[in-house]
Amino acid sequence: MSEPGSEHKRRASLSPQPQRKAPRLAAGRARALGLPTRGTTNANRLRRVDRWLLATQVPRLRDAARPLVVDLGYGSSAVTTLELVGRLGPEVNGLEVVGLEIDPERVTAVEADRDPPRVDFRVGGFELADLRPVLVRAFNVLRQYDEESAARAWDTMRAALAPGGLIVEGTCDEWGRRSAWVALDAGGPLTLTLAARVSDIATPSDLAERLPKALIHHNVPGQPVHEFLRAFDAAWAAAAGMSAFGPRQRWTAAVGSLGEQGWPLVGSSRRWRHGEVTVRWSAVAPVQR
Repeated sequence: MSEPGSEHKRRASLSPQPQRKAPRLAAGRARALGLPTRGTTNANRLRRVDRWLLATQVPRLRDAARPLVVDLGYGSSAVTTLELVGRLGPEVNGLEVVGLEIDPERVTAVEADRDPPRVDFRVGGFELADLRPVLVRAFNVLRQYDEESAARAWDTMRAALAPGGLIVEGTCDEWGRRSAWVALDAGGPLTLTLAARVSDIATPSDLAERLPKALIHHNVPGQPVHEFLRAFDAAWAAAAGMSAFGPRQRWTAAVGSLGEQGWPLVGSSRRWRHGEVTVRWSAVAPVQR
């Protein structure tokens, strides 16, 4: 389940009612919820979100009785799932990572990469194949869906989490230079993170094209996420003098200015130097009109 392309002219939807046709099965029992996507992926594409997971979620995994991670929609190759294992494994004893794909042929194709319980691959979708993970990474999965269906997918995944579990759902470009993701738990969304190769952007609002489905259609005047990006662009412009020291220093100064303006930033300022900023969801959540 990787990003199906940039045009997204035809939006998929999840029916609130079961389909009559014979369902695919995940883990031999549960119906796999969702639709297959193009499946393209690249090595190191998800490095930015993985670095964030490594910096922020290791304690959650270490505290879990069973540190189970689901990589939902790994695509046509196992590369990004194996990279996730390689990044988190040295920090978490007993780590288990299960890659899920709704297309059985993709699961068969990565049979040689299985090494259970350390890493495994199964057929499954938003129901998470009856697993109870502590952490879910769902990247480039929901861009093809309409907003209502994406919200239902959130609800389905949240219901399958282990107690204290977290979902990280977002999108990135094909080379992983521009990313955005939402962290949500059983209670709902918590934060929005933007991450970029800062030398690759002209303004922070360039990342708007990577906003998760829950936000991308709300980047219009009067909506909080639009105001956040507008404020970020203004702070970026004001920090132009820092460009002499490099784009990362300019990004860091701009993010610091956002905090001074009262935007509720989350996490250590050390992450800013990596081209990241995390803000509380309450500050960017869509406003219904």
